[in-house]
Amino acid sequence: MENEKPNFFERANNWLKSSIMIRLLTVAILILLLLIPVNMVQDLIREREYRQQNAISEVSSKWGNAQTVNGLILTVPYNAYKKVYEEKSKDYKLVSTREYAHFLPEQLNIDGEILPELRYRGIYEVIVYNSKLELTGSFRTPDFEEWKIDDKDIIWQDAFLSLGLSDLRGIQENVAVEWDRIEYDFNPGVESNDVIGNGISARIPVNKAGSTNSAYDFSLSLNFNGSSSLNFIPIGKSTNVSIRSDWVNPSFDGAFLPDKREIDKDGFTADWDVLHLNRPYPQQFRGGGRGVYESAFGVNLIVPVDEYQKSMRAAKYAAMFITLTFLIFFFVQILVKVRIHPIQYIIIGLALCVFYTLLIAISEHLTFKISYLISSVAIIGLIISYAYIISKDRKVTNLIGGILVLLYLFIYSIIQLQDYALLMGSIGLFIVLAVVMYTSRKIDWYDIQRKREE
Repeated sequence: MENEKPNFFERANNWLKSSIMIRLLTVAILILLLLIPVNMVQDLIREREYRQQNAISEVSSKWGNAQTVNGLILTVPYNAYKKVYEEKSKDYKLVSTREYAHFLPEQLNIDGEILPELRYRGIYEVIVYNSKLELTGSFRTPDFEEWKIDDKDIIWQDAFLSLGLSDLRGIQENVAVEWDRIEYDFNPGVESNDVIGNGISARIPVNKAGSTNSAYDFSLSLNFNGSSSLNFIPIGKSTNVSIRSDWVNPSFDGAFLPDKREIDKDGFTADWDVLHLNRPYPQQFRGGGRGVYESAFGVNLIVPVDEYQKSMRAAKYAAMFITLTFLIFFFVQILVKVRIHPIQYIIIGLALCVFYTLLIAISEHLTFKISYLISSVAIIGLIISYAYIISKDRKVTNLIGGILVLLYLFIYSIIQLQDYALLMGSIGLFIVLAVVMYTSRKIDWYDIQRKREE
């Protein structure tokens, strides 16, 4: 009995070493374990991207945040009355309150230019801009007739124009409006925040309805800084916006897309024509305006796919990359009859994970293309050297190196594609599967197991 025990354990040990299923199961478990460092790599990318966003926010807060232009809006205050019950007198008392009626322009034309600049905070790149706009248009004389408000309750002398801008710190020059051929200066703040919460305003003279002057023309120039995006509110009965810039990567966003746009190597031009029927609020209203900011539209100045986005897209293919690489070594182990220990699989997998940390670190200083080339050459060279140490076969090593080069080129092509990434990835996986099926078509898995047991 004592002599049988070593034979039993020896046979069990040999079976574990030679079993194809055990090898496949071991490789599968190692792939799952390597997803832990892959997840850590993705967390690292998110952390670096978060730092980049902090840098962008810091620069934007000093230069000017994303801007939304809302105006001009003509506001006329009036006295409104309501009955209030008094406990002391046990009777109702008529109380006067100051309320506001808002009138939107008949015509609003905005013509301007966006001048983008690249600023840097440490190693991070921030897109900011300066914009110069010309606002022109006209208002009709305010008419309170539909609200049945007595003329004596309308405070005409306190009428004002207001202009909304998201970040007033971005204003670079004094703002004045030419109203009915007379110029009036704007002051910070808005008396009523029914429509505009952050903006500037100017007192202007307005005649009563039915007077000889039934329309007012206006014009003003606006010079301000901003970052990332520029948006507009279509408050005119007819709103026409024309914007041009030398930025070559615009993204048009919001409630309305441009009616006309041209994008080329010199920049872009975009034109919007919006009618009052296209939005959910009327030309004149009292109190707050609902849906005003929901009708905003404009342009974002974007980088199509920055380094962190590309690195994250590459890291999402890490599981597939590790699987395919292990599959290569598994077939080498079966066909060339080279023994590869699980520890050696782990070392190869960790080398594949190090590729992503190299890619992130280098891409913060060089272009993504150069960073990918340096990282992939370094890791392919490392794995090829290790493969030669394992196999002692130059042909096998060259085959592994060639396949790894194709895999890295394949992943790079997917990362660069934005619209066709899923299509190319699916086709690539189909081709890989077809190659595996073709390569293994003549392998008799049961015969391999039987010969090893013999």
